Amino acid sequence: MTRISEFARELIMKQIAFQQRRGEMGIVTIDSPPVNALGIGVRRALDTSIRQFKDDAAVKAIIVICGGRTFFAGADISEFGKEPESPLLSDVFNLIENAGKPVVAAVHGSALGGGMELALVCNYRVAVPSAKLGLPEVKLGLLPGAGGTQRLPRLVGPELALDLILSGRSIGANEALGLGIVDRIAREEALLDDAIDFVRSVLREDKPLARVRDRGDRTEPYKDRPEIFAAARAKAGKTARGFLAPENIIKAVEAAVTLPFDEGMTRERELFVELRESTQSAAQRYYFFAERQASKIPGLSADTPKLPIKRVGVIGAGTMGGGIAMNFLSAGIPVTLVEMTKEALDRGIGIIRSNYENSAKRGRLTTEQVNRYMALLTPSLDTDSLGDVDLVIEAVFERMDVKKSIFEKIDAVTKPGAVLATNTSFLDVNEIAAATRRPEFVVGLHFFSPANVMRLLEIVRGAKTSEQVMATVLGLSSTIKKVPVVSGVCYGFIANRIMNPRREQAEAVILEGTSPQDVDKALYDFGFPMGPFALMDLVGLDVVKRDEPYRTVKQDLLNAGRRGQKTKAGYYDYDDNRRASSSAVVAKIIADVAAERGIAQHAPLTQEELIGRLLYPVVNEGARILEEGIALRASDIDVACILGYAWPVFTGGPMFWADTVGLPTIVAELRKMAEQHGPGFEPANLLVQKAESGGRLTS
Repeated sequence: MTRISEFARELIMKQIAFQQRRGEMGIVTIDSPPVNALGIGVRRALDTSIRQFKDDAAVKAIIVICGGRTFFAGADISEFGKEPESPLLSDVFNLIENAGKPVVAAVHGSALGGGMELALVCNYRVAVPSAKLGLPEVKLGLLPGAGGTQRLPRLVGPELALDLILSGRSIGANEALGLGIVDRIAREEALLDDAIDFVRSVLREDKPLARVRDRGDRTEPYKDRPEIFAAARAKAGKTARGFLAPENIIKAVEAAVTLPFDEGMTRERELFVELRESTQSAAQRYYFFAERQASKIPGLSADTPKLPIKRVGVIGAGTMGGGIAMNFLSAGIPVTLVEMTKEALDRGIGIIRSNYENSAKRGRLTTEQVNRYMALLTPSLDTDSLGDVDLVIEAVFERMDVKKSIFEKIDAVTKPGAVLATNTSFLDVNEIAAATRRPEFVVGLHFFSPANVMRLLEIVRGAKTSEQVMATVLGLSSTIKKVPVVSGVCYGFIANRIMNPRREQAEAVILEGTSPQDVDKALYDFGFPMGPFALMDLVGLDVVKRDEPYRTVKQDLLNAGRRGQKTKAGYYDYDDNRRASSSAVVAKIIADVAAERGIAQHAPLTQEELIGRLLYPVVNEGARILEEGIALRASDIDVACILGYAWPVFTGGPMFWADTVGLPTIVAELRKMAEQHGPGFEPANLLVQKAESGGRLTS
């Protein structure tokens, strides 16, 4: 068995690593598709290759380069939780760092996470102009755990290192050159040749064997400047509220400044392990894979032919229609924008241009880009102008008769094979499709507002929507930089439907004696950017319209002229700086509505009770969505809630969060609520089955 295992390892190593000699240089090429992740196979190949060149006296320097589309794009996070196998990443890094001869990283594609840490272990770094380098571990609830927090500050100083590691942002090769991270820019198509030329110059000049770990010139000046770490903590408290990783990152960079290198590495490891074992990191790693899984439909072949989408039509130039159009314009796809009146059309085009110009003022676009995008936009007052589009998206008033009338028209004027999409948030896509002669080409494309910013795109598959149409719109979502989540047809689809119970319970508990500010605070402390009442005041109570068959607090507020922040009065009172305070007027309205509806008021709910009352019904609705087959996976529900409703990603979304709370606990609490408040709280069959069997919603 041992011989077979060793033979297999040797075979795998040969498939991954290619060694060659160029004069005095040993070249290690690693090619492990798709992204050269630093898993066990790659680590073994690197270990073997570096050792061979290290021990070869004729080899004076080593170049590490990758085949395929990228340099090492990071660690293999699928190995987390498994028994570690030798050589460990730290063993390979120690081998490279102590090779006793110059080791040069030749970077193309992305050197991310462990890939950038490997580059920092090398004595020098050469990169093509298009290369990207970064330490994005914070996005997985982690910190760079292979020396990134210790070496980067020694190279660029702690302030810049904190900015790069806390943001997780990538930088281009030219910026990296200016910062001293990269030593030479290579030609795009001649990376290896230029790396060889660079190494020859290093050998010719007989440069000292510099190691990043030995540098202190960029950290020494900061040993007595604790204020930079206090400033980093203050900033993280605002931009990454509730996340654990930023504090550990700051502590690790502090260690790079205040401790010798080896002690700093020990501290980094302690802080990394603490994060790796946390629920937050597990949630963020789960979400990382969930977002990538969302675009995959079981049974839909990757070979399914896609329809060409070269021109798009959008009906409705309002807030949603204009935002939808911008997605395609920014992707270089021409758009015909249709409205009923010239005034509405001009207003919509003006807002689109203003949005682009504001981006240009912030440095995110150039004037040339703004003009190029606007040149792709064709305004129209006639649906007949949609005859040549490949996809038309309707984004008009949320009323079934209006939408069916529009679909009858576009069915008549658009060419055969054109995809007809509705942006409805709640209505029945099958009923809309029935208004056409080609229901197989009708699909829901539910964008979230603001449509040019929000990354979520719910793709609603009708009963007759064809596989070709599904493959087309899934591919298109990537083109316009959206994350697609596939939904079946039901009222509200996934995101709006599952979050509706939170709204209902928020409105219910304020009538029972808990204040709006207590509700908002509970959800804010949970991790949401704001609670539902603060959000309604921000958006405008007159915008979020909903007809109810009984008297409501919201309607009374509107009757009193309280429309939210724009009138300095909504669920809260607002001063001239839009600072909120509780309102005696609102308290009286709540009491009056409760009295008329016969709702008894009691002591305010605690924060823990509020989280259960507001969010356990969300989990329950998610279980029903799974039971009905509306969502393909529990993880799709989590993606929809995180991207559509800003559910805190460090909890993993409602379904993952439910698994961490414990399904038996949630079932028991829902049953108590059902006894107190009615059968609407009865736990879903799927939830009960999972709880009783010890299962998980996200398994």
